[in-house]
Amino acid sequence: MLTIVLNMELVFANFCGFYTYADMDPTTAALEKEHEAITKVKYIDKVHFGRYEIDTWYFSPYPEEYGKVPKLFICQYCLKYMKLERTYRYHLSECTWRQPPGREIYRKGTISIYEVDGGDNKIYCQNLCLLAKLFLDHKTLYFDVEPFLFYILCEVDKQGAHLVGYFSKEKESPDGNNVACILTLPPYQRKGYGKLLIAFSYNKYCNISHACLRELRATLIWSLKIK
Repeated sequence: MLTIVLNMELVFANFCGFYTYADMDPTTAALEKEHEAITKVKYIDKVHFGRYEIDTWYFSPYPEEYGKVPKLFICQYCLKYMKLERTYRYHLSECTWRQPPGREIYRKGTISIYEVDGGDNKIYCQNLCLLAKLFLDHKTLYFDVEPFLFYILCEVDKQGAHLVGYFSKEKESPDGNNVACILTLPPYQRKGYGKLLIAFSYNKYCNISHACLRELRATLIWSLKIK
């Protein structure tokens, strides 16, 4: 029987192992406070992404000229980032991407998941990590993406596959971890997509039977309906 973790708070508590400074040893608490102070310096206030303008939450180490602008423009398909709207508009007229690179490994109605190899699509995955850091406090992977696989969740319509969220996992994890990082972009949160990503990560990690896969799909449908 496949056990699927559906409680997002429990998942992140297990990843971090603590909730407050009081729960940490003094050295860890000091490092966490230092990290918090550094990441309070947030220069990018908003990102223009597809049809959304999204308020950012945290610092992300974009290159100097891009990392200190109040608003960053990001192509929702290739994830190229730009600091000027006119550059962004021109890029949209020229960009031929309409879906993530890699291969589509799941499709159910308008929901699609792509598997992207960090070694084969390094720039795309680096840009994805930089985008994710704007919404994740504890994230240290930005550029060393080759050892990871990325699973990109999209909503699909006639315009293309719109990035909703993703999870990443090590190609070879000595600890047997099925998730290294997970994110649902703010406009798509509270719709059950985080639960879907976690459930799918267990499907990819465990070589389950077709019967279990049917059970998994039923769980995904249920998780979307209750939101």
